[in-house]
Amino acid sequence: MELWHAIILGIVEGITEFLPISSTGHLVLVEKLLGLPVDDPAVIGFTAVVQAAAIAAVLVYFARDIARLAVAWVRGLFSADARRELDYRLAWYVIVGSIPIAAVGYLAQDLIKGALWSLWTVAFGMLLWSGVMWFAEHAATQVRKPEELNLTDAIVIGLAQCLSLLPGVSRAGATITVGLLLDLDRVTATRLSFFLGIPALVGAGVLELGEVAGSDNVSTTALVVGSAVSFVVAYASIAWLLRFVARHTLMPFVWYRLTFAAVVIALLGTGIITAT
Repeated sequence: MELWHAIILGIVEGITEFLPISSTGHLVLVEKLLGLPVDDPAVIGFTAVVQAAAIAAVLVYFARDIARLAVAWVRGLFSADARRELDYRLAWYVIVGSIPIAAVGYLAQDLIKGALWSLWTVAFGMLLWSGVMWFAEHAATQVRKPEELNLTDAIVIGLAQCLSLLPGVSRAGATITVGLLLDLDRVTATRLSFFLGIPALVGAGVLELGEVAGSDNVSTTALVVGSAVSFVVAYASIAWLLRFVARHTLMPFVWYRLTFAAVVIALLGTGIITAT
């Protein structure tokens, strides 16, 4: 892997990991266009490392929030007054909402990485979920604020997060969209998406890195540079998305997803790239 390959892949991962546009689909497509063997252990290992760097970015970005929720949760275990605080409830919502994807992701990982994985699946997943996102933007009232979150919201959005295991749906796309359908305002839905994503992404990252440990066919320089680029770009993407959703709808992402799906279908149909 050339150093410029590592830089490009770091940028792609950093941009797409937290936007509702399917990071895995983008990484695989770009790797194929760069002529990299996507099933090579070295490439898989590199991908896992740059994804871990993007996950580290969300941990750093929300470090104060994570610490605040953790403290509120511990205090609530010993104080009835503390259990009435929003942060204590939100901490439990994140814990409970993370259980579905942990269970489904672990039990179905072979299916997801095997029979379900294909760029055709990514393309059609992008198309179909774009319709759901469009509907959510037009149907949602966005009248509910953070203090109105409840356990049912956490469970429903947590179940929706499982849909992100299907190629092309996107974790952010699934959770933010369902949050809107529950009439949460767009910023609240997006922040909850990030909070629910932290345990899911960390867990997935640990599993992925464990599976590829020992793959040493990519240079240390490429790994370090790719990871650094991924971290910086992911951090910037998180900050940008939170500002963007405060003022705009998700429709630009819908149009982008449709365009991306059309490009993938065209590349597959003309034989320029293969589906797996």
